[in-house]
Amino acid sequence: MQDNTSSPLIDADALAKLQAWQGRSETLADDITAAPVRALSATLDRDDAPPEAGTHLPALWHWLYFLPHHRQSEIGEDGHAKRGGFLPPVPLPRRMWAGGRLNWEASNPLQVGDKVERTSTIASVTHKAGRTGELVFVLVRHEVRNARGLVLTEEHDIVYRAAVAPGEKAPPPTPAPKDAAFSREIVPDDVLLFRYSALTFNGHRIHYDRRYVTEVEGYPGLIVHGPLIATLLVDLLRRNVPGAQLARFEFRAVRPTFDIAPFRVHGKPAEGSSENKTFSLWGEDADGWLTMQATAVLA
Repeated sequence: MQDNTSSPLIDADALAKLQAWQGRSETLADDITAAPVRALSATLDRDDAPPEAGTHLPALWHWLYFLPHHRQSEIGEDGHAKRGGFLPPVPLPRRMWAGGRLNWEASNPLQVGDKVERTSTIASVTHKAGRTGELVFVLVRHEVRNARGLVLTEEHDIVYRAAVAPGEKAPPPTPAPKDAAFSREIVPDDVLLFRYSALTFNGHRIHYDRRYVTEVEGYPGLIVHGPLIATLLVDLLRRNVPGAQLARFEFRAVRPTFDIAPFRVHGKPAEGSSENKTFSLWGEDADGWLTMQATAVLA
């Protein structure tokens, strides 16, 4: 069992240095081109019409753009860029996308052919000691604009964790709900994870390097990308609620999903939702445990 009484890696001075990153911002420009849209449609096994100029970008597919293009010499041991730069240099080795909250401007959807800018700001850096060691949470706020104005705002939660300790036990799992109105089974094989990593230019080795993820980070298999699961949840809603246009979406990763067994994504109208505008969505692993929970509100 991990000894949480040892000296912390993040003391008050170290936290103060990390919090100096708060308020930093960067602005990136990109073009909403058709090729990534075609590629993600194929990866999600959709039979969409070929995208063309003016095609509306589905919710969350903006994650195909504004990709990090660090030089190879700038890549760290885990396949991510080395610490520092825009994100603070948190000295904890395991980092994951923990969740997020998004709001779309219904009158200004992203479209293929748009020229876009994303301004990102480090909103906060916080630290706490949990049952499995130290945690640092970095909150990044994004604003995406096209020539017509604001398109969406997003809050992105990143969590940094201490290295796995010998004998460390995972937190108790939460059973997934059993009252889904619609569901889909996903087989997370190496090809699916590779394709999504390639589409998002994500070099994080936990998604494709089995030796690294099992021997260094201590997981039982390759980890399915959190953003991919969130995208699959929204895709499930699109398949079952034709014409659904999201106004808000929030999601939280509860438990890692591994490629060692199929998993399922589920959805249902939220209790008390008027006109079926709000939906509860969640992921479930092969053992019946909750892996991600989300809420989608339609425009």
